[in-house]
Amino acid sequence: MTESDNDSGLSPAVIAARDQIQNPRLLSDRIAMGRALWRDLVVGFSAQLGKLGFGFSQLAALYAMDGTETLTVADLAEQIGRSPSATSRLVSGLQERGLVRRHEEVADRRQRTLEVTAEGRSLLARIDGARAEEFLAIVRPLPPSERALVAMGVAALSSRAITRRGRLIKERR
Repeated sequence: MTESDNDSGLSPAVIAARDQIQNPRLLSDRIAMGRALWRDLVVGFSAQLGKLGFGFSQLAALYAMDGTETLTVADLAEQIGRSPSATSRLVSGLQERGLVRRHEEVADRRQRTLEVTAEGRSLLARIDGARAEEFLAIVRPLPPSERALVAMGVAALSSRAITRRGRLIKERR
């Protein structure tokens, strides 16, 4: 099988990207060129959050709490990069909406752990579904070979995000 056989169904832009992928600088340039994709996803995301009366910080907090059994307000504040007092207010707002519960710790009654409620998980599922649909609307028109490349890229990125536990790696000073 020749290289041109591997190119069937690929657009010239994808072929050019494949040939340059080993150079991190060129890959970075390609990612920057993907601004239109990010723009569509972020604008759609922002519109959806606006309809829900929800902000990015609230959503970040909800995602950070989801699936974590022993997260405190201080832990959450560190994860989302906010002060403990601002995070406490944010959690209170989520609690008022029925999306989060605080549990008093048995060992230290001053300590409270956070839990996403079934209603909170349902909201995250709706948001995830809408974002997936937005992404698929962009991917569906691609030729099958390019959709396969996108699927491979998403799988690679998802695996990496899972191993990092979804946390951003903070810059070391």
